[in-house]
Amino acid sequence: MIDAVSKRPAIARIWRGRTTRDRADEYEAYLHEVGIKPLMEKALGVQNLREDREDETEFMTISYWESVDAMSVFAGPDPTRIHHLPRDPEFLIELPRQVQILRILASNGRTG
Repeated sequence: MIDAVSKRPAIARIWRGRTTRDRADEYEAYLHEVGIKPLMEKALGVQNLREDREDETEFMTISYWESVDAMSVFAGPDPTRIHHLPRDPEFLIELPRQVQILRILASNGRTG
């Protein structure tokens, strides 16, 4: 487990995926168990967000890292590469091709 108190996030890694509304609750539970829980053990922080629309639901996962090097330990040499979960093809409308990586310029408050 990472000592999140002594490290400050400098990088946000953002993943997005969409599923149909009728599969959203099932995918949310699956994503949490198979994707989010393991990520929580590696990243400084994780947020998992959900937006329900008329016919589809979008999920967004934001993980926070102290550096690109630290993120690469989790993500591999290409940190934009997606690590699809085994059942993602079953749930997702389309498989995302990459994640977004942003430098954190300012942060205030508590998000966890």
